[in-house]
Amino acid sequence: MNYYIMTLFPEMFPGILGASILGRGKEKGKIYWETFDIRDYTLDKHKRVDDYPYGGGAGMVMQAEPVYRCYEAVEDKLGRKPRRVVYMTPQGRVFDQHMAEEFAREEELVFLCGHYEGIDERVLEEIVTDYVSIGDYVLTGGELPAMVVMDTVSRLVPGVLNNQDSAQNESFSNGLLEYPQYTRPEESLGKKVPEVLLSGHHANIEKWRMEQSQIRTRKYRPDLYEKWQQNSSN
Repeated sequence: MNYYIMTLFPEMFPGILGASILGRGKEKGKIYWETFDIRDYTLDKHKRVDDYPYGGGAGMVMQAEPVYRCYEAVEDKLGRKPRRVVYMTPQGRVFDQHMAEEFAREEELVFLCGHYEGIDERVLEEIVTDYVSIGDYVLTGGELPAMVVMDTVSRLVPGVLNNQDSAQNESFSNGLLEYPQYTRPEESLGKKVPEVLLSGHHANIEKWRMEQSQIRTRKYRPDLYEKWQQNSSN
């Protein structure tokens, strides 16, 4: 999986994308990422990429031309038009595990990270294929949401996780929250590990985990539980 990120703040990415599972994934050659600084593609001598919105209003709007020239640089890098250009915006479809699985089937993803009051609509109409949100709230820019998507998608790329089964058993993979987890010692903080997990009886363990997933989902995410029940009955 290759990620190409159009941003005003490329310095935000190396720390997070270079650490932990994502960092190891890049070292193993399973994922690759590259940033493109939108300021490098403005013709303004002061590197300005924003201006006041037509019609008035608070804040500034990113100009179309620098964004489009940055996109052309990504095109040159790929040698073709990218299949998916993901614009991180509160106005987009809310990101979930199913979308992550869809994105993970691509060879590359291009991310467009906005700032200020947004980006001139004309360039969005020209280049964006997917409008994606990570939730119903407003952040300073699209960089953190892009990293959230990259982290989630990268876990699904074969070879990134040491144990690929982990990705299949995590929360949301089957529509439910993940079951409780325990490790050594058997007793900690005055509490013991549930006996079934010590039994070695795999069928009983799987049954217990499924029951716990249902209990946890019904308690913490009744909306998900209701959706899971509907899908299970179909």
